[in-house]
Amino acid sequence: MDPKVFSSPVKFETGIGQFRIVATVQEAARFLDHNWPIAEGEAYDGARQACLDALEGEVPAEIAREAFMEACDEAGMYVMQ
Repeated sequence: MDPKVFSSPVKFETGIGQFRIVATVQEAARFLDHNWPIAEGEAYDGARQACLDALEGEVPAEIAREAFMEACDEAGMYVMQ
C-alpha cells in the first residue's frame, strides 16, 4: 500500500510536552484508528474518510492532511505549524 506522503509532516501535541509527527496518510489513518483521544466528532469522521479516500487514490494526500489537522483541533491537540 502506498503510504501517500504529506507535503510536510504534521507535528501535534498528544499530551503535555509530548509530541507526535505524522508524515503520511497511512500513519494518520492508523493514529485515528488506534490512538485517537476522543471516540467521535465531525472532524474525526471527516479525517477518517479523507484518509481512506486518499489511500484509495480518490483525493490527494493534502486533503487528508488538512482533515487530520482539523480533527486534531477538534480533539484539543495543539498542531505545530
